[in-house]
Amino acid sequence: MNLNDDFSHRAAMHGAAMDWVPSPITGVDRRMLDRIGDEVARATSIVRYAPGSQFSPHVHSGGEEFIVLEGVFQDEHGDFPTGSYVRNPPTSSHTPGSDEGCVIFVKLWQFDPQDRTHIRTGMDALALKPDLDHAGVSLAPLYKDAHEDVRLEVWEPEAEISHHVPGGIELLVLGGSFIEGGETFSEQSWLRLPAGGTLKAQAGAQGCRLWVKSGHLTKPPQAPRVS
Repeated sequence: MNLNDDFSHRAAMHGAAMDWVPSPITGVDRRMLDRIGDEVARATSIVRYAPGSQFSPHVHSGGEEFIVLEGVFQDEHGDFPTGSYVRNPPTSSHTPGSDEGCVIFVKLWQFDPQDRTHIRTGMDALALKPDLDHAGVSLAPLYKDAHEDVRLEVWEPEAEISHHVPGGIELLVLGGSFIEGGETFSEQSWLRLPAGGTLKAQAGAQGCRLWVKSGHLTKPPQAPRVS
């Protein structure tokens, strides 16, 4: 299955307005944002766990990055409430589930193969600092290496954002809203702009809180190699 698989073009999806699609695991549904591959896929999705549901134990051959948007996500490594940011690198494994139910934003098979960095942090506790390069923006780093820069950003009400993105950019709205290309992006909306593009946006009247990843779209994406 391919969805928004042309990374040379802008892609936008509004997760909160999308229908849930059942996964092969009972009680686990998803909203697909981009995807290359079948059940094993390079994928960006919003996933919902029903109360008491659990995924099968599995190894993350291509890595997994996620944010808990609602509820509490659980595995053998702990409980991860709303606002948690987690990176499970290639070769890591777990048995995910949720006693009370949860919704997560998750990216699969998008790690550098040599990455072995685990991150488990609560975004709500992070200290924001002004972005000296962009007026009206504050940020807190989540992860950075030679391939990508991941951060939490907060845009002040009606702030005008304009900057070149040589390595491309992805944004997920965690709260508030912004307008880009005449389109309004609210909570759970997702935008991807290609390498070499320009982000031109304006925060809404209440401002905007976002997960942002940039610099990672310079190489053509590949479907996972399944042996």
